[in-house]
Amino acid sequence: MSILYAQEKSGPLIINGDQVEYSTDAKEVTASGNVEVIYKGSKLTCKKITVNTQTKEGVAEGGARLDDEKGVIEGEKIIYNFQTKTGTIMDAGFRVNPYFGKARKIEKVSDTEFIARRGYATTCSFDRPHYRIQSKQINLFPKDKIQTKEDAFYLGRMPLLYLPRYNHSLQDTLMHVQVMPGSRKEWGPYLLSAWRYNLTKNIDGRVYFDYRSKLGPAGGFGLNYTTQGFGKGDYKFYYANEKPDDLTAGVPSEYERYFMRWRYKWDVDKQTSITSEVYKIVDERRKLQDPQRNILKDYFFREYELDSQPLSYALFHHNFRHSSLDLLVQKRINHWYDQLDKLPELKYTLPSLQIGKGPFYFENNITLGNFDKKATTSPVTPDDTTVTRLDTTNRFFLPMKVAFFNLTPFVANRETLYDKGTEDADLPIRTIFYSGVELSTKFYRIFDLQSNLLGMHINGLRHIITPTISYSYNHEPTITSSKLRQIDSVDSLSRNNSAALGLSNKLQTKRKGTTVDLVDARVSSSYIFKPKTADKPGSNLSDFLIDIKLLPYSWMRVEADATYKHSGSRSDPAYRSFTEANYDLYFDFAKERSFGIGQRYQRAGGNEITCNLNWRLTPKWKFSTYQRYNIRSYRDSQNQEISRGVLEQEYTFSRNLHCWDMDITLNTKKYEGSTIWFIFRLKAFPEMEFGFNQSYRSPKSGSELNP
Repeated sequence: MSILYAQEKSGPLIINGDQVEYSTDAKEVTASGNVEVIYKGSKLTCKKITVNTQTKEGVAEGGARLDDEKGVIEGEKIIYNFQTKTGTIMDAGFRVNPYFGKARKIEKVSDTEFIARRGYATTCSFDRPHYRIQSKQINLFPKDKIQTKEDAFYLGRMPLLYLPRYNHSLQDTLMHVQVMPGSRKEWGPYLLSAWRYNLTKNIDGRVYFDYRSKLGPAGGFGLNYTTQGFGKGDYKFYYANEKPDDLTAGVPSEYERYFMRWRYKWDVDKQTSITSEVYKIVDERRKLQDPQRNILKDYFFREYELDSQPLSYALFHHNFRHSSLDLLVQKRINHWYDQLDKLPELKYTLPSLQIGKGPFYFENNITLGNFDKKATTSPVTPDDTTVTRLDTTNRFFLPMKVAFFNLTPFVANRETLYDKGTEDADLPIRTIFYSGVELSTKFYRIFDLQSNLLGMHINGLRHIITPTISYSYNHEPTITSSKLRQIDSVDSLSRNNSAALGLSNKLQTKRKGTTVDLVDARVSSSYIFKPKTADKPGSNLSDFLIDIKLLPYSWMRVEADATYKHSGSRSDPAYRSFTEANYDLYFDFAKERSFGIGQRYQRAGGNEITCNLNWRLTPKWKFSTYQRYNIRSYRDSQNQEISRGVLEQEYTFSRNLHCWDMDITLNTKKYEGSTIWFIFRLKAFPEMEFGFNQSYRSPKSGSELNP
């Protein structure tokens, strides 16, 4: 039975149930059985309900559940006003993606806010969640944020952490707390922690507090900001006053180390932008104890891998209709960095401008800069160089089609003016004349071939051959490089007479309506005509560079590259042989089931084989491994002997723990020892990690001891 009443612009209130009764005197509707009430996008289900038709307030009992676009609330008793969408739920449970929770009482104070009292929140959907945040009060703003007060973080039944407040935006996929306890030989037992904060809608960041038992406390903060009309940026500061407990006599007992970074980007308009970065590093341990140390490498290794010597600069860029202008100020702040000061550098670029309506095109590049190149030591040395240079290049070219060839002849002139040369000598303008031609074409043939040979699913075959040749000549500069202060490659230019050669071969087919490159092979080299100075007299070919990619199946990919040495003297042992060769084979058998193997060969270095396996064993377990094996002994760039054998092994078991993913990893490196760690990732926030790791050095004998 159902009843419909109170027809309004927003729609009727519909009550369905096994039994529905209406009292005219009390103006109430009573329903029992399988009750369902629908009004303004909200649906309430229960075993029994009484609704006042004037106030639209209802009392639902018996497995009551309220669903709307904001979330789901369940309870034994719900007092709810369908008109104002407010009410009270007793002994309630709620679900506001991605959170679940329970509370003694939930008050729905508006359509956009819930208040849960004496309850908990979690992302685990179990009745007995694996973890929870137990709170005195939880304020829920569906699709916006969650706020809690007087919190205790529980893992199972065990309390781990107390928090006075917790605030998390539901529009933000990042978790606010990161904790990493563990142990390392140099640090000892440690605890690394980070807390994300949101000051305003446009300002957020992190606070770091770390403790390393062998070094002491350290910490810092980060700040990300967005302004209205003036761009965005970020700032990071990290400070450590290390007090190592294993220092030798005669060295300081403590070291001040800190890292400061500021980055900024402002898109002034569609044509104009300003970008700047500033890095300041103070590292007494590097200065006083070990010059190989770097606070970035020790504490922020991911940033160090991306850029071991980050630049400090400010760049102004503006696009005109056919050209662009760049003003760069670059200053070396950290004196041990091998960087060039540009104080400033002004660059104007005009690319490919058609001259009138004719067939000719013109390119122009102008650079004016004041350059300062210093040694990587604090005192001034004779190697320090300062020079002001104006460099301009004008290039004319004529692209044309000759038969089936694309032909582009060009001429160019480069003028460079220096304020001084070596020994502060005055110099005239250096002039270099260039000329050359670029030639390319494309041949192809289509084969009407339909075959499933070896399961390769070939639906037609197209063979494309693309040969290219580019000839370039420039005479000896009017001022030789020996008379110039050497700043960069511009100052070392010399006579050149060469041709760049390239050949591309492709085999293509169609799979599921998409063009696929079955084979993509490229070979390139250059031919040097009678070089003025060279190890090998007369004209000669330079090294051959080879690059091959194969995709015989959708689940199999092969990539390889190599360098074949053809230049140099015949007395060179590497002459007419491969100096480098690499290949990788990838097999994607199914989702989360893959295998890869590769080899890295250097004639004068290592010869390593690597392989990795990722395999889903069961719906809950996954296994992965990585192996690195050295085929022969060699000495690296630091003259350290790398012996034959296994260099690195890593094994990881991953377990699905419902609301968590757990990784157990064992990593062993031949010259660095072994590490085992546990990482727990919350599925709702996969970038949040609770990790536990333990490092140790396995004993070694003979030459392998403390390499």
